[in-house]
Amino acid sequence: MKIAIINGPNLNLLGKRETDIYGNQPFEAYLEELKNKFPDLQFTYYQSNVEGELINKLQQVGFDHDGIVFNPGGYTHTSVAIGDAIAAIKAPVVEVHISNVHAREDFRKLSHVSAKAAGSIFGLGLKGYELAIHYLLSR
Repeated sequence: MKIAIINGPNLNLLGKRETDIYGNQPFEAYLEELKNKFPDLQFTYYQSNVEGELINKLQQVGFDHDGIVFNPGGYTHTSVAIGDAIAAIKAPVVEVHISNVHAREDFRKLSHVSAKAAGSIFGLGLKGYELAIHYLLSR
């Protein structure tokens, strides 16, 4: 089974950025933990701060992967185009956010991704990625 993990803007700074919200662990270290927990899965990982590059990656993996775990970061609240890309692909997408966006600023309560995703996970830290993988395995 092939699972793509795609992270959006500023997630390259995990472990350095607002550690009170996002924790101290870089994503690459967490990805190694996921690979150890799910040795039978084939993971691809991609991170970009650029909206169009995220759309290109969704389209690239959206027809040959079995599922996508996607943290669109701040584009969640602004990008109709990312929502449209998710609607256009075959692979189910699980939207993941490390923080509870509903407990933060009001503008973060709008998601252009949630309605197009198979499901959404908010506020469970990095554990949300693992839960998304479990969901994709159960489909």
